[in-house]
Amino acid sequence: MSVLSDIAEEEYKMEMTPMIDVVFLLLIFFLCTIKFKVLEGKLSAYLPKDVGVNQFEAEPKEKIEITIKIKKEGQRVYASGKERGQPWNGESSRRFEFVNREQIYSIGPRKTDEVDKIGKWLEDLFKKDPERPSTIDCRPGTVYGDMVPVLDAAVEAGFTDITFIGEYKKAAKKK
Repeated sequence: MSVLSDIAEEEYKMEMTPMIDVVFLLLIFFLCTIKFKVLEGKLSAYLPKDVGVNQFEAEPKEKIEITIKIKKEGQRVYASGKERGQPWNGESSRRFEFVNREQIYSIGPRKTDEVDKIGKWLEDLFKKDPERPSTIDCRPGTVYGDMVPVLDAAVEAGFTDITFIGEYKKAAKKK
């Protein structure tokens, strides 16, 4: 009985390495053999109406492009304070405004230097097609104060879909 008592006192250690190998092999096997369910029939229901299975194409709407160009740069002067109206030196961060600045506004082939005419033209165009989008193209050299009256005229005419075009880097370099 001494042999049996020696065996009973011996600790039995379970080897984990082969068990981990088998688990990984089973995991790889199931990952390789799994088939995912494809929902091909439902995909077209989630697409926009103008693309996908539909035969009809959406007609692109022509935009009204309002262009603002600078005809005459004008002179920068201080906008407030005791230096109001004095030439702006560009060193301080105080506000400035332009004196004798001239812009040219255009909608298609029509050009003017008056914002009121732009407003009337936009009202006429809005009456013809109220859902027509518009863009405001600020050419290099234009500033916020040049664009705001045009934006106001477009909003007063009734336009709601207004986008802006412009190149900030070129305009910023031209100080």
